[in-house]
Amino acid sequence: MSTNFRYQSGFGNFFESEALEGSLPKGRNSPQRVNFGLYAEQLSGSAFTMPRKSNLRSWLYRIRPSVVHGSYKKFEKNALASAPLHRVVTPEQYRWSPRPMPEKTTDFVEGLMSVAAHGDVVGQTGAAIHLYHCNAPMAQRSFVNADGEFLLVPQEGNIFVKTELGLLEVSPGEIVLIPRGMKFQVHPNGKGSRGYICENYGTPFELPDLGPIGSNGLASARDFLCPVANYEDIDEEHELVTKFSGNLWTCPLNHSPFDVVAWHGNYAPFKYDLSKFNTIGTVSFDHPDPSIFTVLTSKSETPGTANVDFVIFPPRWMVGEDTFRPPYYHRNIMSEYMGLIHGVYDAKEEGFAPGGGSLHNCMSAHGPDAETFKKASDVSLAPQKIDKTLAFMFESKSPWVLTEEAETASFRQKDYLNCWKDLPKNFKAQG
Repeated sequence: MSTNFRYQSGFGNFFESEALEGSLPKGRNSPQRVNFGLYAEQLSGSAFTMPRKSNLRSWLYRIRPSVVHGSYKKFEKNALASAPLHRVVTPEQYRWSPRPMPEKTTDFVEGLMSVAAHGDVVGQTGAAIHLYHCNAPMAQRSFVNADGEFLLVPQEGNIFVKTELGLLEVSPGEIVLIPRGMKFQVHPNGKGSRGYICENYGTPFELPDLGPIGSNGLASARDFLCPVANYEDIDEEHELVTKFSGNLWTCPLNHSPFDVVAWHGNYAPFKYDLSKFNTIGTVSFDHPDPSIFTVLTSKSETPGTANVDFVIFPPRWMVGEDTFRPPYYHRNIMSEYMGLIHGVYDAKEEGFAPGGGSLHNCMSAHGPDAETFKKASDVSLAPQKIDKTLAFMFESKSPWVLTEEAETASFRQKDYLNCWKDLPKNFKAQG
């Protein structure tokens, strides 16, 4: 297996890359006869008539075109759920312990589990949340999602991601974005890997507008890395698993689908190191809203309201005066699924473990547990570094509808509400 991990920098840039010198066409006549007998194939991630700044496409020059495959049939090991989920949605707050690593040999596709979704996968609105765990490579199997893009958030164990456009090595503390329609494999490096996935049916993720922040802050486009071309010329049996309109399908290939020798365009997989996020915070008093931690956003039809946001809570300094430092108690219109990659989350020092998750849907109250509230209310407000921690949220304008598997999971904490039961009544009419 090749380990040619080489990258290009810049989110949304136009790139060109060739693994074989002379394979990338030059000039107006070259597409008719591509060098080395390659086929030209365009992969479009947006409608052809989108504005230039929003038009997503890449030209791939490959050994065989993607149309060379056998007939589709249902994939029997389908563990993915898609919206709409026809289940009753409650305002209950939920929390889960880490999902256990698999005991038997399990690859990425077999180890997928759906947690929640909203919207309509066919109507291309909304998103879904999945968990993955795996302890085996995908070998002669690859995956392609025709329904949306995959944002992978590894929590434990490095992964090696093979895509049509090149290779990516991703560690916990990094993320990888696989565009809609891009074939890929996930291979765990070591004993196994697990993590979280946001499947975005809506408008593709982009960097949020900075507004009054100005030119510097949050995630910088230059820190997103896409791969350079790296191809396989292998003739052997291969299985392609395709997610299409909420179902999984499989078809046979007689060759490796990772045979793109050269490519150019702006529709490519990316990885990003979350430690490069430039956190913005108060230097006087009170909290900025958590939107200040947005790494990527999928915009909705309502300006300023996200189809889904990817938000992180990284190491940062807390220096606000005369204020309650942890996240305040709140209810809001956004629905929040939170995960913890490593460390301790400052609003839940107990019970919220790395690899776990919590769900607080719109207008469902949440905030610090009783012990954290007491501790934060009495502490001296000297400058404080919140360190060695990394949490995130998949946040959406629509309620997340839980799957039955997530609601009945053995690792769901059914006593989650008890973390607030000991909050005392401190009210005194005089004092």
